Amino acid sequence: MTGPSRRSVLAGLAAAGLAGPAEAGEGFGFETVEQQAKALAQAPFDATVPAIPAALAALDYDDWRDIRFKPDKAFLGEDGGPFRLQLFHRGFLYPRPVAVNLVRNGVASPIAYNPELFDFGKNALAEPLPADLGFAGIRIHYPLNKPNLLDELIVFLGASYYRFLGRDQLYGLSARGIALGTDGDKEEFPSFRSFWIEVPGKDSDALTIHALLDGPSLTGAFRFSVLPSEASVVGVISTLYPRRSLDQVGIAPLTSMFFIGEAERGHVDDYRPELHDSDGLQIAAGSGEWLWRPLDNPKARRVSSFSDRNPKGFGLMQRDRAFEDYQDLEAGYERRPSYFVETEGAWSEGKVVMVELPTDNETADNIVAFWRPAKPYAPGEPVRLAYRVRSTLDGALHPNARVLNTFVAKSAASGAARQTQTDLAARLKQRFLVDFTGGDLGHYLPDPAAIEVVASATVGTITATSITPNPHIRGFRAAVDVALDAPGATELRAYLRSGGRALSETWSYPWTAA
Repeated sequence: MTGPSRRSVLAGLAAAGLAGPAEAGEGFGFETVEQQAKALAQAPFDATVPAIPAALAALDYDDWRDIRFKPDKAFLGEDGGPFRLQLFHRGFLYPRPVAVNLVRNGVASPIAYNPELFDFGKNALAEPLPADLGFAGIRIHYPLNKPNLLDELIVFLGASYYRFLGRDQLYGLSARGIALGTDGDKEEFPSFRSFWIEVPGKDSDALTIHALLDGPSLTGAFRFSVLPSEASVVGVISTLYPRRSLDQVGIAPLTSMFFIGEAERGHVDDYRPELHDSDGLQIAAGSGEWLWRPLDNPKARRVSSFSDRNPKGFGLMQRDRAFEDYQDLEAGYERRPSYFVETEGAWSEGKVVMVELPTDNETADNIVAFWRPAKPYAPGEPVRLAYRVRSTLDGALHPNARVLNTFVAKSAASGAARQTQTDLAARLKQRFLVDFTGGDLGHYLPDPAAIEVVASATVGTITATSITPNPHIRGFRAAVDVALDAPGATELRAYLRSGGRALSETWSYPWTAA
């Protein structure tokens, strides 16, 4: 017996007032989106993208950016509330349409496409655009930095990507609704195909956005609760409906860029000391341990995983906050936020997975981190998850000391003659210098002998450790020397301890000697 076709499912939903390019009906809520996602999952995925006029398909990046939504046409301000909704036009890399609806008092009403909503700039379109063209995405403005100025707060554009800002922040990394096959041979990019924005009241300080996800392997219902602040928070509730067994799913994925940093500069020549949107992966393990893994621009793809049970959170963080770290007058890397995912409820067994890809420029998003459950999601069994994503400039997420810098050096005294890379014995030895700052370290500066470095390696031997006060950061610099017996890879870990008390998070670093 064959299952229902996608056309029959959509026809049935439309008859019930739940589907179509834009939905309308009374009593709208998150359950409405769940019903639609569940029904859609019963039909095969349709990869067809509705045709787009040739003039729009031919736009390059600059041409497409020249099509701007008219600010005086923005939605959501009718009741004097602080939020404003603008829309993105289809074209360039965004041919797939999304339906956009406003929800007022439980009633969802579609926003119809109208070219009068846009200023097309220098683009001359000879033919009229179709009335059912739709939109490419949405963005919300809010008086984030000044009470009399509307700033961009959150954007949904392309597949399931979204970005949002806190106060005094500039766009850097992105979040996604879902990741599939990111660490495999072929990645899949499900898309948000419909949005419903609840019209906020005059005194509302939060905004709720619902979204319907659709892709070859799953559908999903999402609710985003956006709370703007100095460190803005997006609360996420999602219900996923797998079409097949999902063994390469990534939950709460974060995507970022790392080109060069203080630990590795040998493969690039640039006057700027560092170039990255994030410089480390932070994990709050279910056991209470905090882990820090510095990011890298590897020579080949690297996949790292950190097994856990009921993690408290994870994030891609930007800790270098001084202009001097970057010396870039335009990009503002020091103002690009960290995103930290705070889990809600029990997430059971699984692992945090991070993928690092090689890149030869600073425009490629080459870092992805997400949570993967140990047990694959089965088809026909809905999965509900809840979490919060925090956008912050503050790297102090826990009370203990944290890693500020990681440097790589040879295992030799300063000023000693350099050994050539053809010397195998030299290549099998390495020294890592790790700066720890914050927490209670300032108390120990007069007596560094009270602190020890606890270090380990999965392969090889820790041959020496030492610690030196670093008053410039009111902390300490730990040195860890490691040696391998033969070429290969090892995983290093180190933290600071006084007596039986851990003073810092755990530094984790992969090293390969060839």
